[in-house]
Amino acid sequence: MAKKHRLADLDMSTSMAKGHYETRLSDLQLTLVRIQQAYLHSGRSAVIVLEGWDAAGKGGAIRRMSNVLDPRGFRVWPIAAPTPSEAKHHYLKRFWERLPGKGEIAVFDRSWYGRVLVERVEGFATEAEWRRAYAEINDFEKQLADNGTRIVKIFLAITKDEQLQRFLKRMDDPLKRWKLSVEDFRNRSKWDAYVEAAETMLDKTSTEVAPWKLIAANHKKYTRVTALQEVVDRLADGVDLSPRPLEPGVAEEAAELRGER
Repeated sequence: MAKKHRLADLDMSTSMAKGHYETRLSDLQLTLVRIQQAYLHSGRSAVIVLEGWDAAGKGGAIRRMSNVLDPRGFRVWPIAAPTPSEAKHHYLKRFWERLPGKGEIAVFDRSWYGRVLVERVEGFATEAEWRRAYAEINDFEKQLADNGTRIVKIFLAITKDEQLQRFLKRMDDPLKRWKLSVEDFRNRSKWDAYVEAAETMLDKTSTEVAPWKLIAANHKKYTRVTALQEVVDRLADGVDLSPRPLEPGVAEEAAELRGER
């Protein structure tokens, strides 16, 4: 069966001028603030998943959200390998425990998709386990959607050459070199296997309630704006973003303090 998602078909030359980027980013961030207020007051919840190649810009996109959102209703979960305690349980358990409550938005910097990506390629999951995981993940996400949680899933793809340039730039920056590991370089030898795993994942887990947005991420400004646009489009759909009214009595108390009554 032909694949619906092919990373090789992405136009990696897509970019964005600085002035256009700053205007678009500002507009999107303002809308994100309105979305968060609407979710907080309506009791809606949202899960935002960012996956993609190492150094593809997941952190940069997340920072453009966290810079403007209220941390009382917004949480970022950076996901690493499971701890020995977590590894004793079903792989989805640790994600169930991190899901947002009503009125909250949670971002996963990597996610349960590790089961069908790194765990598949590196042999940390058996073939039976990672093949079974596609249906498990679809069921998991459907349960979230059925319970009223909006799901946004974004995959950032960069070329192998662009990734190497970003790695080397990080290595030369004392404030960013901590992000690099030996595995980052070793994994490049399995590039084709990771591409195969990613394309299969995108095909098997892009559903009506939780579709994937695949973004060509060689140019950072374009990547950030496109990622935030996807978040805004998915979370704002059908939601009233009008400013929240004052709580009863607030206007009267303010008027009294101003000496207006």
